[in-house]
Amino acid sequence: MPVEFDIKITDKDMYRFNMYHAYTGFQGIFATVIGVAVLAVAAATFGKVEITYSLLYFLFGLIFLVYVPISLKLRSKRQILVSPVLKESLHYKVDQQGIHVFVGEEAAHLEWKMVYKMVSTKSNLLIYSSRVNAYVIPRNQISGQYGAVRELAVQKLEPYRVRMKP
Repeated sequence: MPVEFDIKITDKDMYRFNMYHAYTGFQGIFATVIGVAVLAVAAATFGKVEITYSLLYFLFGLIFLVYVPISLKLRSKRQILVSPVLKESLHYKVDQQGIHVFVGEEAAHLEWKMVYKMVSTKSNLLIYSSRVNAYVIPRNQISGQYGAVRELAVQKLEPYRVRMKP
């Protein structure tokens, strides 16, 4: 049985996807660890070295921890503003053949064998077509159909490709 729904992606939805994508990979985890470590060094050296060094450590720690979220926020806003596709409502149809997305006169079809993985987060359903590209579906806009989409994904994909919470 096909599942159909319409969604409208906001910059907030895109930001959540970008944050998830950035902080679940090695680079995001590494930047966070380095940022915390540099802040710890700043705290440990405060009063033991010149104040300039402690302030520099503190500044670098903040840059590691704050730069990525701010840059992702700005990128998310820009993505929504410059993409004519993301400004419109997207119509999804999920069936036995795959995922079909319709925007106005245009359509994209992703067969199940081409789905890299499907992941659900607290706020989004992410359908990856590659390691970095994903269809972002806000969960609050498909709450009634989420279970049916999950069921199709479990039927059609290998278990290691599905990370969707019930």
